[in-house]
Amino acid sequence: MTTSGGTSSPAPLLHAESRLALVRRARRTNRELAQTYPDARCELDFTTPLELLVATVLSAQTTDKRVNMTTPELFSRYPDAAAYAAADREDLEDILRPTGFFRAKAQALIGIGQALVERYDGQVPRRLDDLVTLPGVGRKTANVVLGDAFGVPGLTVDTHFGRLVRRLGWTTEEDPVKVETEVGELIEKREWTMLSHRLIFHGRRVCFARKPACGACTVSHLCPSFGIGETDPAVAATLVKTD
Repeated sequence: MTTSGGTSSPAPLLHAESRLALVRRARRTNRELAQTYPDARCELDFTTPLELLVATVLSAQTTDKRVNMTTPELFSRYPDAAAYAAADREDLEDILRPTGFFRAKAQALIGIGQALVERYDGQVPRRLDDLVTLPGVGRKTANVVLGDAFGVPGLTVDTHFGRLVRRLGWTTEEDPVKVETEVGELIEKREWTMLSHRLIFHGRRVCFARKPACGACTVSHLCPSFGIGETDPAVAATLVKTD
């Protein structure tokens, strides 16, 4: 296997791994990522469950940094669900324009505001089954809100999370719901939210889609895909992103 390739496909395990060994390896990986990223957290700025819900919806197809540049004005103009429900669509679209797909996002936020006012007394619900009924809200967004706003453990299966758990050999599934189920069976429930943050941090900083910095990876000794990226420690270190 080349050391400079960028494929995201996992390398085969060198030997058959028992279920117990897989669980132990996955949990050890989580512990070591906790040491690597003691500051892992949600990188969207928010102060309330509604703000987090809105920011997470806006984060689709853009960066958290871009969302964080947009939300101060948005949150000041639209402080509650009723404000979104009654929003002027053109005004809302103008604020959201920098995040991309601003028309669809404006439609989703207006719909979310209306649904919260009509069905939940203007409050963000605390149940996944309720959250996923809101416009533009899927399991990924719902789990972000549950984990970071309400302290309810959840796995956030975004592109980084899915890529890393497949490279780590924790699952071969591509479907996010199946990935969520399989990883949830490996890791203690109380760790789900923080595991999500750690994997996303690692995916953004080291384990890139095209050219992972394998030689700078602190869990490379636990990864069956070691070698699909740059393995030379000095070269790999130059690839690492620090923010």
